[in-house]
Amino acid sequence: MPGTNLTRDEAQRRARLLSVDAYEIDLDLSGAPEGGTYRSVTTVRFEAAEDSAETFIDLVAPAVHEVVLNGEALDAAEVFKDSRIALAGLRAGRNELRVVADCAYTNTGEGLHRFVDPVDQQAYLYTQFEVPDARRVFASFEQPDLKATFQFTVKAPEGWTVISNSPTPERPADHVWRFEPTPRISTYITALIAGPYHSVHSAYEKDGRTVPLGIYCRPSLAEHLDAEAIFEVTRQGFDWFQEKFDYAYPFAKYDQLFVPEFNAGAMENAGAVTIRDQYVFRSKVTDAAYEVRAETILHELAHMWFGDLVTMEWWNDLWLNESFATYTSIACQAYAPGSQWPHSWTTFANSMKTWAYRQDQLPSTHPIMAEIRDLDDVLVNFDGITYAKGASVLKQLVAYVGMDEFFKGVQAYFKAHAYGNTRLSDLLGALEETSGRDLKTWSKNWLETAGINILRPEIEVDADGVITSFAVRQEAPALPAGAKGEPVLRPHRIAIGAYDLQDGKLVRTERIELDVDGELTAVPQLVGTRRPAVVLLNDDDLSYAKVRLDEESLKTVTEHLGDFTESLPRALCWASAWDMTRDAELATRDYLSLVLSGIGKESDIGVVQSLHRQVKLALDLYAAPQWRETGLATWTEAALTHLRAAEPGSDHQLAWARALAAAARTDDQLDLLQGLLDGTEEIAGLAVDTELRWSLLQRLAATGRADEKAIAAELERDKTSAGERHAATARSARPTAEAKAEAWASVVESDTLPNAVQEAVIGGFVQTDQRELLAPYTAQYFAAVKGVWDSRSHEMAQQIAVGLYPALQVSQETLDATDAWLESAEPSAALRRLVNESRAGIERALKAQSADAAAV
Repeated sequence: MPGTNLTRDEAQRRARLLSVDAYEIDLDLSGAPEGGTYRSVTTVRFEAAEDSAETFIDLVAPAVHEVVLNGEALDAAEVFKDSRIALAGLRAGRNELRVVADCAYTNTGEGLHRFVDPVDQQAYLYTQFEVPDARRVFASFEQPDLKATFQFTVKAPEGWTVISNSPTPERPADHVWRFEPTPRISTYITALIAGPYHSVHSAYEKDGRTVPLGIYCRPSLAEHLDAEAIFEVTRQGFDWFQEKFDYAYPFAKYDQLFVPEFNAGAMENAGAVTIRDQYVFRSKVTDAAYEVRAETILHELAHMWFGDLVTMEWWNDLWLNESFATYTSIACQAYAPGSQWPHSWTTFANSMKTWAYRQDQLPSTHPIMAEIRDLDDVLVNFDGITYAKGASVLKQLVAYVGMDEFFKGVQAYFKAHAYGNTRLSDLLGALEETSGRDLKTWSKNWLETAGINILRPEIEVDADGVITSFAVRQEAPALPAGAKGEPVLRPHRIAIGAYDLQDGKLVRTERIELDVDGELTAVPQLVGTRRPAVVLLNDDDLSYAKVRLDEESLKTVTEHLGDFTESLPRALCWASAWDMTRDAELATRDYLSLVLSGIGKESDIGVVQSLHRQVKLALDLYAAPQWRETGLATWTEAALTHLRAAEPGSDHQLAWARALAAAARTDDQLDLLQGLLDGTEEIAGLAVDTELRWSLLQRLAATGRADEKAIAAELERDKTSAGERHAATARSARPTAEAKAEAWASVVESDTLPNAVQEAVIGGFVQTDQRELLAPYTAQYFAAVKGVWDSRSHEMAQQIAVGLYPALQVSQETLDATDAWLESAEPSAALRRLVNESRAGIERALKAQSADAAAV
C-alpha cells in the first residue's frame, strides 16, 4: 500500500501519460471559525496520451463524496484508497475529472493550517503545500512537472480577506472570492491565505510597469509591523534580480504574508509568499535578526524566477532550487546598491557554511544532487547540504566561470524554459555556453560526490623569513561510517590572503587567486616574498572546504583573531576554530579561551551571536564532564562582564544579556535575572521588553527560581500566541519530575498540541542542566519513537524524533541503546536517517570530551 508516499518511478510514468491543462477549485471555508472540515470541489482538465489508460490523482481527505470522470460517476468507496483516487479507462486526448470531498483543517503547519489568535479569538488560515500537501486541500496530480493553471473560488466568513496567487478581487458582497486563473505553475506553489488579516499596500514601479505589493499580518501584530523596511528590501530585490536575470517579474502581484505557527522560515508560493510571523519583531532585536529576515525575503523573491517560473522536474533538483535562492539572496545583500548588509558573505561563512560542514560530516551525508527515490526521501532532505553546501558550491561555480558569465547563462536559462520544468543539465548547458568551461567533470566532482576536502598550506622559509617554497595540500578525509560513496579530491578556485600586523591590526597585504587541483598545488607567486604573519587559504570564502592554518599563522591568529580589519577573514578563522573543536582537534577549554580573547573586539553582531551559541554548545556537549562546570562559570562571568561593559542600548548589550540569560547559574547571576524581571535591578540602556522578559523567566524556571504562579503572571502580561508558546517552554523547563512527565505526556502520549506549541514544549523539556532528571526518558524515547513516526504527520513526527532524542546523555550506553533500537525496530528509511544523525552527535561529543580531558 502506498500510504501517502509517491515514488519517482510512479511520477515519471504519470508524467509520460498526462499533461494537465487546468484546475478549478471551489472551497467552502465559511465554517472555518468553528474548524473541523470544509467542502472541497476540484475540476481538473487534462490530456492522456493513451486510450483506456489507468492512473491516479492524489488526495488526503477524511471523506470523498463524488468522483466523476468524463461524465461518469465512479464509486468513491471503491476508487479512493490511502491518498489516491484510481482513474481507469481514460480517453486518449481530453479528459475531465470532478472530485467532491471533505478536507480537514490542520494544526500541524501542513495543508490548510487553522490558527485561533488568543488576542481577538479570530481564526486565521494559510496553506503550506511543499512538498506534497496541496492534496490535503484539493485533488491534484501532486508532482512538480505536471504544471497547470489554477482558478480558486473561495467562500469565506463575513469580514475576511482571501489572498491567493492571482490578484485579490474586490471584496464580494456574497463573500465568495473568485480569482482569475494563474499562469502555469506547479501544485506545491499554489496558495490560499484567509482571515481578518491586517494589510499594508504599496507598489514596485519600473520601466512603465507597476507590480502591486502587499504585506499582511494578524491585527494583533500590526503595531509591530515595520512595513516600510520590508518594502525597501523587497524593492531592492526586484531591482537587482530583474537586472541580473534580465527577465521581468513573472507574476501579476507580490504579497508577503506573515502567518502564525509556520514550520519553515518562509515559502515561495507564486505571488503570495508566506513567512513565519516571528519575523514581525515584537521586541528589540539585533541587526543580525534584520539581516536574516532580509535574506529570507530575498530568498523567496529569487524563487519567483528560479523555482516558480522555471521549476525542477523532480525533487532530486530541490538542492538547485534552494541553493540558487540562497546564493542569489546573499549576493543581492552583498552587491545591491544601497544594501544595509554588504557584509552578508561574513554571515554566510559564519552560519550557513557551518551548517553545511556539520551536515556533511554526518553518516547521512549525500551528494548535493541527492538520489530522491520518493517523497519520504525528500521530506528529510531539507538539510544543510541542500541549502548551505549547495549555495557554497554555487559560489564556487561563480568563481570558476566568472560572475558575468554565470548570470548570462542564467538569463538564457530563464528565457528558454519559462513556465516549464528542467533538470540540472539544462542550467549547466547554458553556463557552458556562456563561460566556455566544460562543467561535466566539475559537476561530477562537486555535485555527485559527498564529503569535504581539507586545504592546508605548506610553507618553507629561509633564515631571513623569505618564502622558498609554497604549496596547497588538499586532503579528502574518509566519509563518516555508514555514508555511501568514496572521498574525492576536487578542483577549487580559491584566493590566498597574506596578512600582516600594522599598528596592531591584521591587514591584507596581498591576494592571489588560483585553481587548486589534486593533492598538491604549487604557488610560485609567493616564492621570494617575505612570509606574512598570517596565511589564509580560501580567503574571501570562494570555495567549500575546511581550512587549516599553519603553525605560525595559528599562533598569530590565537593572539590577534579580533584584530583583522575586515569581518570576513575573522569569520573564516572563527569558523575554522569551531570546526577544529567539533573535530576534537582543539580542546573545548582552548576554544573558550580563544573566544574570550577575541570576542570583545568582534564588531559583527551576527558573528558575536554565533559565538555565543557555539560556546554554549561546546561547554554543554564537548567539555570534559569534570571540567564543564568550571567552563560554564568562566563563560557566565565573562558574559556578565561584557554585559555591564557594553554600550548602553547597543546590539552587543542585548546579545550579551541573552547569552547570560541562557546560562546564568550562580545565586548572584540568578538574582540579577530576577531583579531585571521585577524591576529592582537595572542595566543602563537595556530594555527589558517582552521577549527578553520571557528569556529571563525561562532560565529562572529551569533553575527552580520561578514556579507556575510566576509563569501564569507573565502570561497574563502577554496574552498572545507568542506568550502561550513561551509559557509552555517555561513550564516544561521546570526541574521537577512532575513537570517533565507532564511535558512528555503532552507531546508523546497525546497528539493534540499545535505544531508551534509542541516545538515550544520540546524546547523547554531539554535542559542541559537537567541530565539526571532526563536520563529515564532515554528508554521511553526508544519505546515510543517508532509509534509516533508511524502515526503523526511528517512535521510533527520529525520534531519529536529529533527534539527528544537523548542528545544530552553523552555515553556509550546511549550509543548502545540507539544501536539496539536500530537493529530491532525496523524503522522507515527517513526515521532511521534522523536517529542515525542524532547518534552521530553522541559519537562526536564523546571524542571531543576525550580531547578536552586530555588537554588538562
